[in-house]
Amino acid sequence: MALPPCIAVQDLNSAVMASGFDALILIYTELDKIPAPQLQQQIKQIAGIDQRIGKEAVLFHTATVPGQRCIVAPVGLLTRDYDDVRSFADAAKQAMMMAKNAGSVRPVVWVQQCAGTAFAKAAEVVYLAMTQALWQPLEGREALGELAVEPVQEIGLIGADEALAFRLTAIEAGKRLARDLCGTEPERMTPRRFADYCVEAFTDSAVSVQVQTDVETLLQQYPLMMAVARSSLHVERHKPAVIRLEYLPEGEVSQTLLFAGKGLVYDTGGADLKINGGMAGMSRDKGGAAAVAGFLKTVALLKPAGLRVVAEIGAVRNSIGSDAFVPDEIIKSHAGVRVRIGNTDAEGRLVLADLMSHLRQEADAAINPILFSVATLTGHAARAVGPYTALVENGAALQREISATLAKQGDLWGDPSEVSRSRREDFSFIRPRSCADDVLSCNNAPSSVTARGHQFPMAFLVVAAGLDQASASADKPLPYVHIDIAGSGVDGGDWQHGKPSASPVTSLAATYL
Repeated sequence: MALPPCIAVQDLNSAVMASGFDALILIYTELDKIPAPQLQQQIKQIAGIDQRIGKEAVLFHTATVPGQRCIVAPVGLLTRDYDDVRSFADAAKQAMMMAKNAGSVRPVVWVQQCAGTAFAKAAEVVYLAMTQALWQPLEGREALGELAVEPVQEIGLIGADEALAFRLTAIEAGKRLARDLCGTEPERMTPRRFADYCVEAFTDSAVSVQVQTDVETLLQQYPLMMAVARSSLHVERHKPAVIRLEYLPEGEVSQTLLFAGKGLVYDTGGADLKINGGMAGMSRDKGGAAAVAGFLKTVALLKPAGLRVVAEIGAVRNSIGSDAFVPDEIIKSHAGVRVRIGNTDAEGRLVLADLMSHLRQEADAAINPILFSVATLTGHAARAVGPYTALVENGAALQREISATLAKQGDLWGDPSEVSRSRREDFSFIRPRSCADDVLSCNNAPSSVTARGHQFPMAFLVVAAGLDQASASADKPLPYVHIDIAGSGVDGGDWQHGKPSASPVTSLAATYL
């Protein structure tokens, strides 16, 4: 799994003099701020005959820069209330693809520093945006060769020191793993091949991996997940897996992060079959699990002190067939909660509930635990907040401002979120309608047309996983944040063809690492 590492470069003069780079990229807001008077003058002269300068990324030849290739990429206005650091990311993606198409394999980039905290991480955002633009699907790399489709070998970042360069490379390594896991087609990334890819990714690392594939054990320990998997069990390669990842630091632990990841390697909708073209792209319904694995990859490389991280990933296929589970069934969760199935296309919350129930038990003995679920869960999240990650938190998390902190870091690092919270209407929505069951998984309408369609599933998860006894007023409250990436999980919202974004790996790393 190759990636272009970040290379620390002291200053612009060092970059111009270096022999190892073959293109210079300038990401700027004002030409007068480029700290190379001769080059600045040359760009102004070119602007006299090329009106694209200052409006879009432009490549021109000059013997004074590495590789004789210079790309100037303007960021645009940053003074409006709604401007944010993603303007740097947009310019960086355009410039990097221009450099790649021109034949550059070792570009070096200078990023203009801007006043104000909102743009304090602009250089970091530029590097991560460039690597996002360069990533190509795993199937293509395996078929054509990595160098053929991903020729860029490294990216120099002017002004970065060695520590920052290593940190950025580690974040990109996690995001790359997440993109590979999320963006790969359903036969290349069946449940157990998803597990195999995780095992390979964490071999000889600081993160341990355990994979459970025994069907009888899974039936006993993850009954809701196995209901989702039921129609896939007769196909050997489609059988499910639970993947446990754990990082244990050297020395004393001061905080524990617990993650449940939804890994639907393909979601047909089950008996509530997706129709009218809605099934295309559902191999990316494993984006939550992919992001969890990606975050652990970054953890494995950075090896943070004092932080223990545990993840459980449910890799499963929601198939349609004669043994598919159906609405109206009542299935007891791992926590002993009787769940009435409302819609089989609301399968992700079933998988998460059992994973979270196991993690809830683990939290009992954990030091300062925080629980997260990460999933491409609802169309409502994409409809309600567009390309942003939706954060829905319980009372204990609200008191500690966990979502607010994640959102703040996401704004700085170009991985933004919208913050929500659990409300009494959400718990009323999933209440039992008779003594036959304890909770309703879902209504029978699409989440995108259901009021609070991305908030009420969090209430279901709280009840089905047994977390309602760990509220803010409990003797031992467990902060819990549900992270819905249905809107942010791919660039441009194209779930069939868009590049996976690896959200929220960056904001999690910025917050906890």
